[in-house]
Amino acid sequence: MESYKQEFIEFMVESNVLKFGDFTLKSGRKSPFFMNAGAYVTGSQLAKLGEYYAKAIHDKYGDDFDVLFGPAYKGIPLAVTTAMAYSKLYGKEIKYCSNRKEEKDHGADMGSLLGYKIQDGDRVVMIEDVTTSGKSMEETVPIVRAQGNVEIVGLIVSLNREEVGLSGDTSKTALDEVKDTYGFETGAIVSMSDVVECLYNKEVNGKVVINDEIKNAIDNYYAQYGVK
Repeated sequence: MESYKQEFIEFMVESNVLKFGDFTLKSGRKSPFFMNAGAYVTGSQLAKLGEYYAKAIHDKYGDDFDVLFGPAYKGIPLAVTTAMAYSKLYGKEIKYCSNRKEEKDHGADMGSLLGYKIQDGDRVVMIEDVTTSGKSMEETVPIVRAQGNVEIVGLIVSLNREEVGLSGDTSKTALDEVKDTYGFETGAIVSMSDVVECLYNKEVNGKVVINDEIKNAIDNYYAQYGVK
């Protein structure tokens, strides 16, 4: 595992973004872990987060894209901080774009988009925090493709939960399904397999994050909801 991925996993724990316990997800599933990207709240946290995303995007997609699209609301700061980090790390200016929940009908920046206005010929990488089922793509992909003759290069998330997607096909994760459904690549900074490998019986800030009890709960969860 690359060193920046190990650092990112510990960073999620230290930032109180990745938690372990007993959580009910939006899908109704009972999960032994939960990730909340909204817990990145300081300038230094957001700066580091952008660098981790930029490294993962560069590893997965290289430099052959023009725009980072972050769906409202959580995707907005993700797109902004990653575009800044990409310029810093790789010397390439990447534009950021997000959608508005409500279209603006006045001023010089009217319309449904915030930031750069996507145009014909643009190559877009979409950025999100996490994809549990892939359902969010049902809204996001049409928004991007409605802007013209654009190419969606791929989707990047911070954590691949490695769970079965909307179809219930136990051989495919939600990210696999997004790739098959929409025809573009998908990737993540880290997967839950990486997280378990990195944190099992390991101390972060003086505390073992994943002990035997939590590891057993995670294994049971994936026996029910994970890919086979």
